Amino acid sequence: MTADDLGTMPNVTFDDLGLDPKVLQAVKDTGYTTPTPIQAQAIPEALKGRDVLGIAQTGTGKTASFTLPMIHMLSRGRARARMPRSLIMEPTRELAAQVAENFETYGKNNKLTMALLIGGVSFADQEKKLDRGVDVLIATPGRLLDHFERGKVLLTGVQTLVIDEADRMLDMGFIPDIERICKLIPGKRQTLFFSATMPPEIQRLTKAFLKDPVRIEIARASSTATTVTQTLIQTQKLDKREVLRTILTNEDVKNGIIFCNRKRDIGVLHRSLVKHGFSAGCLHGDLDQATRMKTLDAFKKNEIQLLVASDVAARGLDIPAVSHVVNFDVPSHAEDYVHRIGRTGRAGREGSAFMIATKEDAKYLGAIEKLIERKIDIDPVYGKKGAKPAKAVEASADKAVEDAKPETAEAAPKKSRSRGRKKASDTKAEAPVETKVETASEEPASTSEAEETPPKKPATRKPRAKAKTAKAAPQPVETASVPDAPAPRKGNKTHDPFEGHMPAFMARPIQPRAAETEDA
Repeated sequence: MTADDLGTMPNVTFDDLGLDPKVLQAVKDTGYTTPTPIQAQAIPEALKGRDVLGIAQTGTGKTASFTLPMIHMLSRGRARARMPRSLIMEPTRELAAQVAENFETYGKNNKLTMALLIGGVSFADQEKKLDRGVDVLIATPGRLLDHFERGKVLLTGVQTLVIDEADRMLDMGFIPDIERICKLIPGKRQTLFFSATMPPEIQRLTKAFLKDPVRIEIARASSTATTVTQTLIQTQKLDKREVLRTILTNEDVKNGIIFCNRKRDIGVLHRSLVKHGFSAGCLHGDLDQATRMKTLDAFKKNEIQLLVASDVAARGLDIPAVSHVVNFDVPSHAEDYVHRIGRTGRAGREGSAFMIATKEDAKYLGAIEKLIERKIDIDPVYGKKGAKPAKAVEASADKAVEDAKPETAEAAPKKSRSRGRKKASDTKAEAPVETKVETASEEPASTSEAEETPPKKPATRKPRAKAKTAKAAPQPVETASVPDAPAPRKGNKTHDPFEGHMPAFMARPIQPRAAETEDA
């Protein structure tokens, strides 16, 4: 059992469920005495050996619904090499690791062995555990099949199969792998199947692999917890970060999870928050397992306040007392919204969920409101540009992390336009220069020198300089002066470096010389 509990059944205790005394003692050591509704109904049926189909929203204590009866049943018998007695399938590494922690917590009084097969961990270490024999195998589909194809694990000894977060398996494309794994396991087995939603594909799977299951449905599929206050903020795409910072500044955010749809956006948003002084970490599927677990652990211990994450953190993670959830992006799948905001308002606590939406999100927003059968309240303040603004320094810092800065976009054309006028100063003549030259204008000059293409007609550097000058100022040499008017090229704002004074060397006649190379 975890801190996921939304509701309890006051007339039922764990003592009434028929669990082994050693298991009961482990549960009591954690401080729990009363099971959640799904635990109170699923555990007795599982102990009878029946197949169970559990449908419950996230945060109802589903993990304990299968770990407690599994430990009870595994207490009899012993493990054999490469032949696990029980198998728990999870869609993500984080969920698998969390189930492993629960198994260790509630099985501490029983001498049971366990192996965790997930990506990001050495095959050799996992194979050593399999060779010694394990009572329960907790795995993600891909890594389990990798070990099977290597001949390192046999599934013919599996007596109990658990498929957790089945709808998430569907979303991640694991259903073909699950079907293959189910065919590798003996048909005479017990199957415990849990899902938050029941789309048609999942219904087909249950009919294929469950035998006369007892159906336990605690809440309407895809319903949201009543303890969560949901708020919609309408804004412009370019204002989303500012709106987010305003929320985090004005709300009493003890700790929060910020969800993004794309992995690349997670990194950008994480750096932006850190730059603005927020305590934040990031979590997504491209991170190695050690980094992911380290970040999760830091968040659980309140060493970091905010977690910028993908949907890898939306399903089943036991992160207690999350005060706020912010959907920085509107999820493209309506069910993901339910799971995201299910990270807050857990165990009867109150929580707040914000969703930042733009006009482009109208379709997805409509699907979400249709699914949860309610309109999400629109906040009249946060969505207004300039309302409750963040500090001015924050706005400037935010620009620093933008992929394309307006200043840079403007500076680039200036540099290329100014080549014709800047080249005169590249001669580095000893003649006095009266105009003050700012640092900002000197830097493009050096760049122009490197990129300048010499003229094709034969001429030395000095004649080239004169040729350009003559083009810009066709007056006689004795009276030549460079006016303060704009440069010949359109849009050039570069000031004349000579302030109307023509150096004497530029008035000398051009002497014919041998042709120069392009690289001269």
